[in-house]
Amino acid sequence: MVEALDLFLKIGLDKRTAENTIANNKVTSNLIAVIIEANVTDGCERSTGNLLYTVATKFPANALLHRPKLLEYIVSSKIKTPAQVEAAFAFLTITGSEDLDINKFEEACGVGVEVSAEEIERTVYDMFEEKKSAILEQRYRTNVGDLFAHVRKKQPWADPKIVKQLIDSKIYELLGEKTAADNEKPVKKKKEKVIKVEEVKTTIEEEINPYSIFPAPEENYKVHTEVFFSDRPVLRACNSKETLEKHLKRTGGKVLTRFPPEPNGYLHIGHAKAMFVDFGLAKERGGGCYLRFDDTNPEAEKKEYIDHIEEIVSWMGWKPFKITYTSDYFQELYDLAVELIRRGHAYVDHQTGDEIKKYREEKRNSPWRDRPIAESLKLFNDMKNGLIEEGKATLRMKQDMQSDNFNMYDLIAYRIKFTPHPHAGDKWCVYPSYDYAHCIVDSLEDITHSLCTLEFETRRASYYWLLDALSLYQPYVWEYSRLNITNTVMSKRKLNRLVTENYVDGWDDPRLMTLAGLRRRGVTSSAINAFVRGIGITRSDGSTIRLELLEYHVREELNKTASRAMVVLHPLKVVITNLEPSSVIDLDAKKWPDAPNDDASSYYKVPFSNVVYIEQSDFRMKDSKDYYGLAPGKTVLLRYAFPIKCTEVVLSDDKKTVVEIHAEYDPFKKTKPKGVLHWVAEPSPGVDPLKVEVRLFDKLFLSENPGELDNWLDDLNPESKVIIPCAYAVPPLQFAEVDDKFQFERLGYFVADKDSTPEKLIFNRTVTLRDNYGKASK
Repeated sequence: MVEALDLFLKIGLDKRTAENTIANNKVTSNLIAVIIEANVTDGCERSTGNLLYTVATKFPANALLHRPKLLEYIVSSKIKTPAQVEAAFAFLTITGSEDLDINKFEEACGVGVEVSAEEIERTVYDMFEEKKSAILEQRYRTNVGDLFAHVRKKQPWADPKIVKQLIDSKIYELLGEKTAADNEKPVKKKKEKVIKVEEVKTTIEEEINPYSIFPAPEENYKVHTEVFFSDRPVLRACNSKETLEKHLKRTGGKVLTRFPPEPNGYLHIGHAKAMFVDFGLAKERGGGCYLRFDDTNPEAEKKEYIDHIEEIVSWMGWKPFKITYTSDYFQELYDLAVELIRRGHAYVDHQTGDEIKKYREEKRNSPWRDRPIAESLKLFNDMKNGLIEEGKATLRMKQDMQSDNFNMYDLIAYRIKFTPHPHAGDKWCVYPSYDYAHCIVDSLEDITHSLCTLEFETRRASYYWLLDALSLYQPYVWEYSRLNITNTVMSKRKLNRLVTENYVDGWDDPRLMTLAGLRRRGVTSSAINAFVRGIGITRSDGSTIRLELLEYHVREELNKTASRAMVVLHPLKVVITNLEPSSVIDLDAKKWPDAPNDDASSYYKVPFSNVVYIEQSDFRMKDSKDYYGLAPGKTVLLRYAFPIKCTEVVLSDDKKTVVEIHAEYDPFKKTKPKGVLHWVAEPSPGVDPLKVEVRLFDKLFLSENPGELDNWLDDLNPESKVIIPCAYAVPPLQFAEVDDKFQFERLGYFVADKDSTPEKLIFNRTVTLRDNYGKASK
């Protein structure tokens, strides 16, 4: 693995991507093979290496014969962009194992097509001419993603960096500087509903106690579900009186739930809902919730993920009753599989994966389905002892191949994998499937309420069939809707791609809906739990919750807990001409809006000198009735300080750009202006204010439901992260520590980032001050 890591680093992968790749044996072997085929074992340019990684992870399996040819084109830079590689995949998928028509291949991939800067500029110019009236009407609210897509359609092989530069330049040339109106949130027009936004309907009791819908453990004698078969009577799954009494005796009648994440990735906000349901029910009923790692796939588990999950569960405010692993029960699971065979409910099958898929689609029995029980017992023992090759046999449950439920088509219970298990070691070479293991471990741990999301509802029949076939205690199963949020993706595959292909800066990027990302953005666990509680535990499937609702709960929390401070993002110098240059006045500023006058700890000191800085957007050359900022001859109030009146404006040589403002302050505060501005002053003559970096985060995707788009990566918001490297801050912020949260007055809520150093503090914007949820829902 060390050699593989070195090899991956040589082709330009960053260390995190390389390490994540090594955790996946399949991708590792594919990437090594690609590097060898490309003859770049001594290294290559990073851009080439990224394309090789894409080939290793996405190359069409039906066209492996042609992979060396594609690699030859990549290494020689005949194919050099992701768009060309994607076009190659599409062409080769159709070609398959047939002879490759080089001319058609090169034409499909844009080989030899060089789009000059002039051609791109002409395309961008033509587009702006075509869309000019719409852009002028919408100004800076124009959807830049649509402009990108228009250019891509006309010039698919154009350099995207040049396209972005030209579009940005043309927008600025057409519209000029942003005005105050551009910075205001638009009033949204009603539009056709594109996704279903969940409307939560609850009773008064459920609003007070969302767990009131769940039965008590002693009620678990009722029929859970009816399983219909094509060749036998209906199974009415339920516990016998004797089975339930034994269960209640073991548990003392307590509620026991489980939160069962797979340790193969970072948890996201959807898991926060699962935690709220699982841990919350147990806590409300005075019971306990297992944190159970579903580690049935030895190739996917990583200690990094286990450590993260344990830590994030604690951060979310939950305490596990016990921490267990499915692998803790491998021996019991194996013994019960043997018993399942003995009872005639399982058999060893030799079909390949493709054959199993085909037979299931055709609802046909496996040729080995009715083999003798003794034969299956011997073969299963051989599987366990490593006497059968990987892929040559599986253990399948004998369910009902004629059922109307696809999840009753003889699901796989065990498969062979000659891979040591990170938790169980090298004892096993057969591993149970999720469909076999999770219901049995639920029963072995005496879980009272097995709660999961609605996509598992069709597995309920298999769940109860297996427990009934083994005469095991049956937990109460209930499914609830997944938590989907607008303007993001939450599938592990898509999240992994965003991280490993460097579209974002790691699993804790503040733009992601991972819990690590939300925490780094400054979102608190209590705000997340309040959000989840607010949407309720519903069964309304296919629904999506607006991001603004989460932001509403975040504001509600931070408004009460985040201390206030003043920061100027885009400083404009103001010289107070009637204040001595050597004079510095210490003023009191409030940490909290309702700070009592007699509580010194609720205030902080800010210096007021003859040089202060305001936001560039808070000054205009022309005043208007609805404008409350500074303008020539106009007076505004500097928050916590004095009124100032603009007396002179210093322009640059172009006679347009404002360089400096001269103003006079009113030391006796006789004037009462309507406009109030935040500001930062020089702490002493000639010394710049405290410089900090501010990162403004916004929605990661432009569309509300990007996961449904074919080219979902094209929907990434180019303005989702804007870095302001040199903002000015009041002096007390120099003492901020990582995770300290603030309201930067008039700007939003911010948190000190872990990238901060003693030399330079970095703050992430958590959320803006404006509450968009109420407006969005009207």
